[in-house]
Amino acid sequence: MGQGSNFRRRLKVFTVALTIYLDYKTIQKKDKWITVDKRNDLWEKAHERNANRLLSAIIELEGLWVKLGQYLSTRADVLPDAYIQLLKQLQDSLPPRPLSEVYQTIEKELGKPKSEIFTDFDETPLATASIAQVHRSRLKDGRDVVVKVQHKGIKDVILQDLKNARTIVEWIAWAEPQFDFSPVIDEWCNEAPRELDFNIEAENTRKVARNLNYRSRQSDSSTANYVDVLIPEVIQSAEKVLVLEYMDGVRLNDKAALEALGVDKQGLVESITRAYAHQIYIDGFFNGDPHPGNFLVSKEPPFRPVLLDFGLTKSISSNMKQALAKMFLASAEKDYAALLSAFTEMGLRLRLDVPEESMSAINMLFRQSTPAKESLENMKTLNKERESNMKSVKEKMQKYEKSAHRNPVDAFPSDAVIFMRVLNLLRGLSSLLDVHIVYLDIMRPFAESTLMAGNVRNELAENSGWIFDSPVHSQVETKLRHLLLELGRQQYITGIQVCAYKDGKVIIDTAAGILGKYDPRPVQPDSLFSVFSATKGVTAGLVHWMVDKGKFSLADIVANLWPDFAVNGKETCKVSHVLNHTAGLHNAMLDVIKEDPYLMCNWEESLKRVATAKPESAPGSEQKYHSLSFGWLCGGLIEQASGKKFQEILEEAFIRPLDINGELYIGIPPGVESRLASLSLDMQDMQKVVSMNFPRISQEENGSTKLEGATAFGDIAEAISALPSLFNMLFIRRAIIPAANGHCSARALARYYAALATGGVIPPRPSSSEPPLGSHPHVPVFPSREVKNKKKSKTGNCVRSSRKEEKKTTEPKKDNVMNGSCLHDESENASASLFDRTDIHQAFLGLGQYEELVHPDGKFGLGFRRYNAKRIVGSKTRKMAFGHSGIGGSTALCDPNHNFAIAITVNKMSLGGATRKIIQLVYSELGLPLPDEFSTSGESGPDMQLNLRGL
Repeated sequence: MGQGSNFRRRLKVFTVALTIYLDYKTIQKKDKWITVDKRNDLWEKAHERNANRLLSAIIELEGLWVKLGQYLSTRADVLPDAYIQLLKQLQDSLPPRPLSEVYQTIEKELGKPKSEIFTDFDETPLATASIAQVHRSRLKDGRDVVVKVQHKGIKDVILQDLKNARTIVEWIAWAEPQFDFSPVIDEWCNEAPRELDFNIEAENTRKVARNLNYRSRQSDSSTANYVDVLIPEVIQSAEKVLVLEYMDGVRLNDKAALEALGVDKQGLVESITRAYAHQIYIDGFFNGDPHPGNFLVSKEPPFRPVLLDFGLTKSISSNMKQALAKMFLASAEKDYAALLSAFTEMGLRLRLDVPEESMSAINMLFRQSTPAKESLENMKTLNKERESNMKSVKEKMQKYEKSAHRNPVDAFPSDAVIFMRVLNLLRGLSSLLDVHIVYLDIMRPFAESTLMAGNVRNELAENSGWIFDSPVHSQVETKLRHLLLELGRQQYITGIQVCAYKDGKVIIDTAAGILGKYDPRPVQPDSLFSVFSATKGVTAGLVHWMVDKGKFSLADIVANLWPDFAVNGKETCKVSHVLNHTAGLHNAMLDVIKEDPYLMCNWEESLKRVATAKPESAPGSEQKYHSLSFGWLCGGLIEQASGKKFQEILEEAFIRPLDINGELYIGIPPGVESRLASLSLDMQDMQKVVSMNFPRISQEENGSTKLEGATAFGDIAEAISALPSLFNMLFIRRAIIPAANGHCSARALARYYAALATGGVIPPRPSSSEPPLGSHPHVPVFPSREVKNKKKSKTGNCVRSSRKEEKKTTEPKKDNVMNGSCLHDESENASASLFDRTDIHQAFLGLGQYEELVHPDGKFGLGFRRYNAKRIVGSKTRKMAFGHSGIGGSTALCDPNHNFAIAITVNKMSLGGATRKIIQLVYSELGLPLPDEFSTSGESGPDMQLNLRGL
């Protein structure tokens, strides 16, 4: 078998590895100085030369190295063709062991001579692999079987090869730090010895057959997760001998035979992929070694795949199964928050904040397979992507000297190693057979069924945990929770928060549901929801705060505060025009964002574009909803007049005074990802949107673009359908978009509006919610970053975050309020106010002396949506409340006349029927006049929910 001494094997391994490495390093040097034609020839010869070196070494050494060669031979998507053509010889058979050795092992293991067990024993093995060889035989009872017999002395060889492989991997990681395969070799060292006990393989085979319903055939062939494969029956087993049912078939790599039979190769690989998706996501028990030698194809229609060799089989926990499913679906949906959550649940820890690079790596793992003939171009693409990712990672690592030469991955779970190996081997099968496989489509149903297991809406009950366990503040909250359960059963809600204040006290603070369609963690009071245009209410408040502090007035000309604004006919535009949506810039940047939606993530560039935009109507002449431009107009005003950054003013004006640290952001910082709710779409409502007659973008005769609707993206149905995936992206969440990118908890937003309801007087701090409002650091440090000189407050730390990564975070000390510590004295805010003006409500609504600053009968006051309601006595209609809603259903508003405020945050975007129901219930129970816009027949407005009487 070529075992030789351990020393000679070790010397051979290192000699070959070093020779191949130095050969390629030499080629890299020459590559820079030769023409393209000669360059290709140079590399092809190098690949052929080194592939021969590798094959010769593997055949000589056998043992574990054969398994490595078999694995590499399947990677036609990333390896040069020379390697594939030579190494695929290892998929067929190796030189067999002597028959005398085979018979001796059978007799020793089964306790009987061969002749007493078999009537016929084919002396020529069907195949010889790295660990064993297989002979066709016939039992005394006439059954045809195959006998798998382990090579003598192979155990010692495998263990020695693992040591050599580990040394090679450590050396490569030292020479080329970007290629650190330590997690892979660690997992091999743990799992490979189990392959040497065929009793384990026998039980694994039985278990996989049961899981896939192979014998019972009770699964529904019409379902997306149906699996149709063959698995041989186990007849008898011992530690070194395994007797299995014989199944006649052709090898997967025998293309000529497959074509002669007329096998659908695309369907064949899809069937294998489904079988593995079932094993991984449904069963949590899967074969970790799906190379071509471990498959046959039955010779009779429908030419089903035969699954063989379950020696290397991995069992994963229910939690890991769910985490892998979440990782897969997060990749499919481009949901960064769910992806990072999956990493945490898997035990994968990163030293750096690299969400985009992580998503890119996972997308590459699940990418569509590539046929072998396209492998060269695919290799070039993958190399470019890898180099781009590594460049980005290195740039971030340079910021932290200690991390500069370290792997950005701090811990890699062993279960994930085998999972990724399986995906790569499956990808190799499709490359080998020259077929394209879209893994996202095939594996999605299996991952979804795993993640949705136990999350059955019609089983929701008060004690089911669907409503987060928190104190009930009032009878109306009890009734609200019953309503939420009913809405949950009807699938109108995925995750939701509702918080309300009456007379300065919290009367509702309820969280329910899950963080996302593919993120089954419970919504908590401190979870962060994307509230879209509800953000405008906060941004408008900042402008009023600046006016209140004397930085400018509502009647000031914008260009006097923002010099770059004085172009293209905007010289007369006032601050009040911006707040009242009458600046004429409702379509500003529309064409640019249509071409490149990500431009809105560039704060400075967006301000520059808005400042130079040309209005479509004279300032003050007509009110048209400024869906996105509103935020940049207000943000530019704030920064120009204050000389500070937008987010600094947000913290100074509202975050610190209201003590809502860590629960209201416009552009989230790194470190809060674990609390993010992921957006999804109510598809039933989307169908209703499609059937409605919404305005579209049109071209005027003068060539200008005109949009009458509330969206800056064109057709509203298309725009809405794109929003979840777009705004789930982490770099979008981190962008400063003051019109549409607020992330907050309902209790933080409600506290803000409770203060607005009283003209700015800050309400007492609530004490019943857990974790306490304001207990999170507002700008946390990335979890794995080391922080020096950590000190505890003398009065103790009251931060009670339920998330491990946020418990570890600290931030530079500015003041006690900023750090969210217990040193904040509640009495300090007992009579404090956000505003000094006594007529601030009139300013918000555009009433009284401010009425001349707003458009007559417009839906907006100065920055806020004005809500109409009829008096309880009489029928006179007046403006009773103000606030702002976001597309999809999140809403916040207050009624100063009744000292009432409410905020609702949702992550399942709909036409707002659930929000409407909630507001109707709360207003009815409190005996408050319901804003007409939230009534069953009320008129909808910009970013308001559309009427859905059917809910």
